[in-house]
Amino acid sequence: MSETDTARSVTGEDEVVDLCRELIRFDTSNYGDHSGPGERKAAEWVAEKLAEVGLEPKIYESHPGRASTVARIEGEDPSRPALLIHGHLDVVPANAVDWTHDPFSGEIADGCVWGRGAVDMKDMDAMTLAVVRDRLRSGRRPPRDIVVAFLADEEAGGTYGARYLVDHHPELFEGVTEAISEVGGFSFTVNDQRRLYLIQTAEKGMHWMKLTVAGTAGHGSMIHRDNAITELSEAVARVGRHRFPVRVTKTTRAFLDELGDALGTELDPEDMEATIARLGGIAKLIGATLSNTANPTQLGAGYKVNVIPGEATAHIDGRFLPGHEEEFLADLDRLLGPNVRREDVHADKALETSFDGALVEAMQSALLAEDPTAKAIPYMLSGGTDAKSFDDLGIRGFGFAPLKLPPELDFAGMFHGVDERVPVDGLQFGVRVLDRFIDAS
Repeated sequence: MSETDTARSVTGEDEVVDLCRELIRFDTSNYGDHSGPGERKAAEWVAEKLAEVGLEPKIYESHPGRASTVARIEGEDPSRPALLIHGHLDVVPANAVDWTHDPFSGEIADGCVWGRGAVDMKDMDAMTLAVVRDRLRSGRRPPRDIVVAFLADEEAGGTYGARYLVDHHPELFEGVTEAISEVGGFSFTVNDQRRLYLIQTAEKGMHWMKLTVAGTAGHGSMIHRDNAITELSEAVARVGRHRFPVRVTKTTRAFLDELGDALGTELDPEDMEATIARLGGIAKLIGATLSNTANPTQLGAGYKVNVIPGEATAHIDGRFLPGHEEEFLADLDRLLGPNVRREDVHADKALETSFDGALVEAMQSALLAEDPTAKAIPYMLSGGTDAKSFDDLGIRGFGFAPLKLPPELDFAGMFHGVDERVPVDGLQFGVRVLDRFIDAS
């Protein structure tokens, strides 16, 4: 058998695990301030993998070391609207001493690929690469043009990745009307006869903000009523302990109805504790979509134990439901009070689309072909993705990175958590589903 024949005989299922491991081995930790290694080396590697099968990928560097790779695959009918498949190459940092296996080793253990990015989202990057390479090696063009984008900076809001490309190179996405990306298409096992696959059709908006309180500096031994730390700490505590009211969007209502039908019981969003208790491993993902949220994440003040500082700062990760941004900010300002100055570090909109159309039907049919117990249902993501940027180009975004997961795996806990990992057979399942999806879409 010739080398060419050998290459052609390699399938997407054969190579997806190795592709995922290789991607994990690129440390693309994003600290939010360009102090990390950046995505350039990973972007170059992705470009090489795409070029090997005949594509002409281009690398776009928005800042030294911060790079994205984009390529277009010509479809059988270029007159049809194009599809975008996008993923990010950056990951949140990881401290190796906390992990069972080194977070940048891509080790295989217990039937899983371990490492930072295994589910967020180098798994989908690898599945996309595997499917694209397999189809091009075997001469199977997609029904319509597909743009694949492997992006920088998603973990810090996408400023140097998706947002940069949308603002400076919108021509890359000419004709694109729909997109798929992360945190959707994963399974939730109800019982032996039913697995629900959650398709992300909505995501909360964000206000990452800095709080500042100005006070009077002074000696630590004096009586001091104007203490910036005291004022700020009280405000931060009010925010951190506040429980925002339940607000059920159309996506969450549809999710609860579908899950209730599958469980044979009605799920009442007004009874949050009882509802969350029925959600098992996806409780963390779904619980935060029933209300706005605001979590204190950083505090800063002072430089010496006997000096009262003149200023104290804090950071808040605020997330609001679609249609509830004004309510969220009004509630927050009331909690903070008049002496706390609030300013956005990064803000972006919420998204919500309907769960219908040919693309949704293609997702359902592809899942069902590989899992006869499958049913696709919509849900809202409590976080945010690069879909926010592509929405500005009129691109309708879905979360669809298909994985069939063992019921005992704490999938939600994998995101930004310690010991992040993805099942090997889940990656292979995802390749098969994505390949079918492309044919049906």
